[in-house]
Amino acid sequence: ITVVTWNVGTAMPPSDVTSLLHLNTGETNDVDMIAIGLQEVNSKINKRLKDALFTDQWSELFMDVLSPFHFILVSTVRMQGVILLVFAKYYHLPFLQDIQTDCTRTGLGGYWGNKGGVSVRLSIFGHMVCFLNCHLPAHLEKAEQRKEDFATILHMQQFEGRVANGILDHDLVFWFGDLNFRIESLDICFVKYAIDSNVLSQLWEKDQLNIAKSTWPVLRGFQEGPLNFPPTFKFDVGTNKYDSSAKKRKPAWTDRILWKIKSPSTGLGAGRRWPSQGVLSVSQLCYCSHMEYTVSDHKPVAAIFAVQFASKVDKPPVEIYVADEWSRPEQAVVRYKMAVDFHRSSWDWIGLYRVGFRHPKDYVSYIWARSDEGERCLEKQLCQVMFSEEALPKGNGEYILGYYSNNSSSIAGVTEPFQISLPRSEEGSSPTDSSGSSSEEDDSTLVLLAPKSRSPSPGKMKRHRSRSPSLAKFQGLILRPSSRDRGTSRSPSPQSRRGLPRDIPTIHLPQEELGCRGAKGKELGQAANSPEGSSFYQTVQEQGGPRHISTDSPLARADPRNLGLLPALRLEMIDQALGRRESADQGYYPCRRRSPTSPPGCGTSPKEGCSL
Repeated sequence: ITVVTWNVGTAMPPSDVTSLLHLNTGETNDVDMIAIGLQEVNSKINKRLKDALFTDQWSELFMDVLSPFHFILVSTVRMQGVILLVFAKYYHLPFLQDIQTDCTRTGLGGYWGNKGGVSVRLSIFGHMVCFLNCHLPAHLEKAEQRKEDFATILHMQQFEGRVANGILDHDLVFWFGDLNFRIESLDICFVKYAIDSNVLSQLWEKDQLNIAKSTWPVLRGFQEGPLNFPPTFKFDVGTNKYDSSAKKRKPAWTDRILWKIKSPSTGLGAGRRWPSQGVLSVSQLCYCSHMEYTVSDHKPVAAIFAVQFASKVDKPPVEIYVADEWSRPEQAVVRYKMAVDFHRSSWDWIGLYRVGFRHPKDYVSYIWARSDEGERCLEKQLCQVMFSEEALPKGNGEYILGYYSNNSSSIAGVTEPFQISLPRSEEGSSPTDSSGSSSEEDDSTLVLLAPKSRSPSPGKMKRHRSRSPSLAKFQGLILRPSSRDRGTSRSPSPQSRRGLPRDIPTIHLPQEELGCRGAKGKELGQAANSPEGSSFYQTVQEQGGPRHISTDSPLARADPRNLGLLPALRLEMIDQALGRRESADQGYYPCRRRSPTSPPGCGTSPKEGCSL
């Protein structure tokens, strides 16, 4: 298990974090899980509004970097600028169950989340483990306040279930973060001398956390490796030089990683059946800082642990059986067997993932985990479902099937990678086939935005169980990323799966048909507000002039409200996308609408243009 903590100081993510995660060493092959705790992620109001719609850039970065190494995001929790992410290799997912998160605010007397703790707890092969990321009060004289806040976090965070309701009830606890403990008594000159002379041991006995571990009852049992790396705070941003400002903060080991093994005699009540009653051992293989990262005034700290359990649950809740290769649609048969004590739900589903997927909702397609045989499936414990031909990806690639449990909000069964080799569809296979239908004058764009919500996930579509229409059905639909959004959003929504372009798609419509000019503007408004919502007015520019599309054509039926794959949309004009502003120079202002169902609101005068 690798644990990382980093106070990022509201900075933007660096371009490369492979060394921080030890991905450039042979150790990566042996790592099964990675927990990443961040503090002071930019949480200003404008940034928080953006993060409410899209996943924050730090989380996106770590998912992008770790997915090629087959690490999947198991769980994440955020409290303002404090974030915790837990990753695991995909083949471990069925053995990671009972996943819960919690957070506790301690800033401003418990009303503000700039300080506090966030946690992810889960059962790992039948053993209860908790990851706790904290950001405690700053300054040398606030040691007692840090003690009180940590005690508050331990007391407030409670989990559901029959076992391990509190943080310290878990078999193993990893506690890490910007704990803000400082070096007492010694002046800044001696501290810097000890650092430069590499005699760090002379600073250990004056470290507040080392002192507290032997005097505070709340810290009894917590262990930490030797501090053989320089203090990680405070640096001038962009350098490896300690604080040179007027404040001249004394260097300190503020960023720490500790662990605690539960005492075998603690909490053993009558009737308790834990598979973890045996001996549990933890060895720290690495504990270091990473001086190469200079975007913050803190240096990140990483630790690698070898955890040995006395026993292991080695049978997944759901076993999935599939052929080694799908070369024909009729071979897309999935058989699965559920354990006797597995609690299924009518909203469970089986997802088809590309090898290298990022999180459980990052599927290519899915099918509801229901058999035509109904309840007889449960009696035999072996069920069968089949993917439809339109749900299957075309071309060649490696894929994985995963059974998603709605009750536990986790993957309960996975397959080994298998091959899908299906011929590509001739229709709509090339995005350049219809490139001629867009003229150079076209600078009107219908932008379809993917929100932060991971919808349409099967668990959130209980009223609409039918599969969303595939984009290939709509002839003449030109999809390409918007120039201003290209490469900026990496939202972990199902829309970002590898089967489709990850950038925000755009549907280019001709300029003249979206303008606020007389009857045409009104006709567009009426079409968008029609109760049927199944067609809208279109004009395609051709060499012989504009050609009107009837409402019966496939392009006319491509109403954005029917694109279930893209649940949120916005109709807007992007004049600068192609660098053309001819219409504005001529005094013509295009009509821009919030959504296909909003009122037209266009004036008859060219100066009364519409805006969002």
